[in-house]
Amino acid sequence: MTTIYHPPVKRSIEIAGHKTSISLEPAFWDLLRQIAASEGVPINALVARIDAERLEADIPPGLASAIRVWLIAAQRL
Repeated sequence: MTTIYHPPVKRSIEIAGHKTSISLEPAFWDLLRQIAASEGVPINALVARIDAERLEADIPPGLASAIRVWLIAAQRL
């Protein structure tokens, strides 16, 4: 039986020429891949866009949190 409950998986990505690690649950990695593919952009580019948007917030959340919230908001559109 497959479960949706899985601990976060750490992956390295590159944003603006800098490598960083992000820990997300597999369900969020899957959504990130799906949206990047549907927009025809690499995951790094999509994460860079989310990163730029989160930095505009009055109190910017951590990158992993911003990605999770962005993915949920994208599903509602």
